[in-house]
Amino acid sequence: MKKTILLGISVMLFWSCNNTGKTTPSEETEVQTENHATHQHAESADAVELDNGEKWLVNEEMKPFVLKGEELVSTYIQDNQTDFKALAEQLKDQNTQLIKSCTMTGKSHDELHKWLHPHLEIVKT
Repeated sequence: MKKTILLGISVMLFWSCNNTGKTTPSEETEVQTENHATHQHAESADAVELDNGEKWLVNEEMKPFVLKGEELVSTYIQDNQTDFKALAEQLKDQNTQLIKSCTMTGKSHDELHKWLHPHLEIVKT
């Protein structure tokens, strides 16, 4: 179970690292009106693709929730905690906020969902 959680957080870091500002300010602040709770995506068994060999960037609105999820798992592991259901509940809360804050579009959005859907299944309590 710990390895699964660690894998999930590692993938979260995949998007949060190397934020060198490849997007323009207008792309980062554009607000989308689509509802991610009812947004349907074609299920794909494809692995997450890189952005021309580079990690995808997470927009600024989503970063706090990715970083908090990483912090929750790191603390859980460092403190040798065993209540994985409590951790899953905390991660679910962060995921809910992450989804609500999403303004990403295009290929980066699609690649995020390739990771997000399995991650949501992993942290179900």
